[in-house]
Amino acid sequence: MRAGKGAKAPEHTLIDEEAHRAGFCKVRAARRTELAEDYIELIDDLLTHQGEARQVDIAARLGVTQPTVAKMLRRLAEDGLLESRRYRGVFLTEAGRTMARESRSRHDVVERFLLALGVSPDTAHQDAEGIEHHVSAETLDAMRRFAQDRD
Repeated sequence: MRAGKGAKAPEHTLIDEEAHRAGFCKVRAARRTELAEDYIELIDDLLTHQGEARQVDIAARLGVTQPTVAKMLRRLAEDGLLESRRYRGVFLTEAGRTMARESRSRHDVVERFLLALGVSPDTAHQDAEGIEHHVSAETLDAMRRFAQDRD
């Protein structure tokens, strides 16, 4: 049953085991991709605005060490999302550029939704950064429609 306008949230009950397991698995999967998406988005931004994405710049912006960045970049390269060029930094593959576009699009929808709810711009931007990685397609569509109705 779909909740309409003015519908109350369901009472908190213990959900069945299979539904609980499925929800937990979805969250774990989102956490695994969250860090990769954050790196890919940052690399895309650096390439767009600075023409290059170097480990030192990535580390500085994320507040992590260069060895941490190097480890993640190796993983992303193994996943086919970027390629590293000696003495030239890293560059996104087509799959990496697609991931960056999709992640940025989800972020924009969530941010517009939060702004439509009356959340301040700074808070909306910051909160969207976390929500974008965990939101389902169904919820994202509802957020998009809600925000569009208020534009």
